[in-house]
Amino acid sequence: MKTIVRVKDLTKNYGQGEVITRALRGVNLTLEAGEFSAMAGPSGSGKSTLLNIIGGLDRPTSGRVELDGRDISHLTSTGLSRLRRDRVGFIFQAYNLIPVLTVLENAEYVLMLQGMPGAERREKVRELLNVVGLEGMEGRFPRELSGGQQQRVAIARAIVPEPALVLADEPTANVDSKTAGDLMELMRRLNEDKGVTFFFSTHDPRVMKQARRLLVLRDGRIDHDGNMAGGPDAL
Repeated sequence: MKTIVRVKDLTKNYGQGEVITRALRGVNLTLEAGEFSAMAGPSGSGKSTLLNIIGGLDRPTSGRVELDGRDISHLTSTGLSRLRRDRVGFIFQAYNLIPVLTVLENAEYVLMLQGMPGAERREKVRELLNVVGLEGMEGRFPRELSGGQQQRVAIARAIVPEPALVLADEPTANVDSKTAGDLMELMRRLNEDKGVTFFFSTHDPRVMKQARRLLVLRDGRIDHDGNMAGGPDAL
């Protein structure tokens, strides 16, 4: 199986002098293609920091990060921007949709940055919007959507460029229980049917139960890595 992410001896410190926060303390991690994995842990344990470094949104203090076979630890800012555009999809708890763009325009935005011709990208996006349950909503703006519908747009935007990896930071945090379940079922289906690789950061037990692999971070270190057995109970 192809390795999508390889993290080696990763550390991340914030601050300087005597006031240093050690967010990550020697993390080692491998993610394979097609995984549907979740990362849990108390607030401040380093989950978002690890997600951001894997996705090229932040840089490590030391250690090595490989994404899709490429060492990204020392890429330039331009190189990291291209990497995020072409190889990583992001799903955030605050959706991060562009308010002045329609559903279709938000979902096609990355394809537009990649230079895909308009007719081709619109056809591809419309097909995916149908898959994620947004058929007929292409012309709506984010303010006209529920939280769950906005997150479906974010999911479509993340996976339409067919990235090597989708990173989801608390994707169910701002939706109700039923919507959270529906979103997880949608992402599980995309994982199984299309082979999309997902890696979640979460406090939500429903996300943990859906994951086939659960990691628990504590004080910047991986405290548990395996199936659900004993995972959430350790939080």
